[in-house]
Amino acid sequence: MQLQVKGRNLPVTDALFAHAERKLQRLVKILPPWDEPPIVELELSVERNPKIAKPQIAELTVRTHGGVLRVRESAEDMYAAIDQAAHKLERQAARYRERRRRHRAPHERTPEPMESIVAELQHEAEAEGPRLVKTKTFSLKPMSAEEATLHMDMLHHDFYVFRSAETDQVHVVYRRDDGDVGLIVPEAA
Repeated sequence: MQLQVKGRNLPVTDALFAHAERKLQRLVKILPPWDEPPIVELELSVERNPKIAKPQIAELTVRTHGGVLRVRESAEDMYAAIDQAAHKLERQAARYRERRRRHRAPHERTPEPMESIVAELQHEAEAEGPRLVKTKTFSLKPMSAEEATLHMDMLHHDFYVFRSAETDQVHVVYRRDDGDVGLIVPEAA
């Protein structure tokens, strides 16, 4: 594995590099074997905005022969961001390897030890999956998308569910990463 670490708004120390290298070693066992080792790029950055709760960001990109795997995680501590990104990338790599294994010819079977690692990671991912912890009930008042956007902004939420005054259907307005607002209009299947 060739690890390239870049820092944006922070210096990359030897300790950060060593930590990232240690966390990403398991990735080599999961990715399919090739003639050339995969190139893993890690970009570490710090957001200077005081309103951002998790300003330490770790972005991992793995360029493989079959495609690109990419994750972005943020945390309050850079080491935690690297840990979370590495864990997420391991799960992505296991799914990627499993997809490749399913599409290969029968004579190209994956060795048994690798199958056990993939199965372990899939079981781990299923066990750690999101769980429902809260249920919220509210009334849907008919309103326009502009009114819904105002309500979303007043509540400081990333999305707002409302009933359209024009169509009487349930719609969703949401805040996009670029700061603009998007509208989701469901369509009958």
